[in-house]
Amino acid sequence: MKEWIKDIVIAIIVAIIIIQFVKPTIVKEMSMQPTLYENNYIFLSKQAYLFKEPKEGDIIVFHTDLKREDGKEKLLIKRIIGLPGDVINIDDGKVYVNDELLDEPYILEPYTSGQVENQKVPEDSLFVMGDNRQYSKDSRDPSVGFVQIDKIVGKAVFRLYPFNEIGIIH
Repeated sequence: MKEWIKDIVIAIIVAIIIIQFVKPTIVKEMSMQPTLYENNYIFLSKQAYLFKEPKEGDIIVFHTDLKREDGKEKLLIKRIIGLPGDVINIDDGKVYVNDELLDEPYILEPYTSGQVENQKVPEDSLFVMGDNRQYSKDSRDPSVGFVQIDKIVGKAVFRLYPFNEIGIIH
């Protein structure tokens, strides 16, 4: 009986430690296709930005003021496009960061809708977009806007499901 109790206590301690560092999440929408699809089961690193800064290309999950149909807060998953101080322009379907055309091999279609003109990313904020630009509510939309760094839940680091795509998320 002592061994069982010891094993259960150890399992609970290990689970609590893991929960402090990792958060499992299910992708609910198609805004990150072709990188992530609806119902992909992924793990977020909750401590990814504890000792280092977010970087362009990272995929993050963050809190928003948007509401789900049930009235609860909606979390979004998007890719970081612009960092604090960067100037973002979207013109003629192309994305420019600091006047340089952004190379985006990860997007679903080669055209980015919307017009963004000389938007400077504020300190402690990020400019984010989905990989499926035609179906992504992101920083181009005033209801999302710039994402404050302290609103980040975690960085997407590992896909567990579907099983044929298990691995690190790039």
